[in-house]
Amino acid sequence: MKRILTVALLLTAIAFLISLVYKPLSVPSLVEEKSGPRVHTVVLAERTVFVDVADTPEKRSVGLSGREELAPDEGMLFVFPEDGMHAFWMKDMGFSIDILWISREGLVVDMQQKVSPETYPAAYVPRKEARYVLELPSGWIERYTVGLGDVVQL
Repeated sequence: MKRILTVALLLTAIAFLISLVYKPLSVPSLVEEKSGPRVHTVVLAERTVFVDVADTPEKRSVGLSGREELAPDEGMLFVFPEDGMHAFWMKDMGFSIDILWISREGLVVDMQQKVSPETYPAAYVPRKEARYVLELPSGWIERYTVGLGDVVQL
């Protein structure tokens, strides 16, 4: 009996030490993390896009400003706490982009293609309320034939 108790205590101690060393894998939330850029994947038109997530007022305000370009498989996903007519402009942008407005159900509800920095201060407002906005490299929508109602896996 004493031997069983000793083995049980030893195994408990080992399990405890292992739990201190190894952290469980977790899937990042779109709205919980508050520090630094995160990369998340979005699937649209059978393509995987690696996106930085802008899920705070500060991150949404900065957006892609200051970036030089987006790779063909990169974008930025803006996450809003509520559905709305979220307007976008090209302030401090150095390159053209495509913009998709996405419903909370993950459906494309509006889009703008090849929006250039020269359009600033014009603002682009969707025709329907959206929860998310996805900015992609210019020409992406046309290249992959994205249409209204297409499903976006967030």
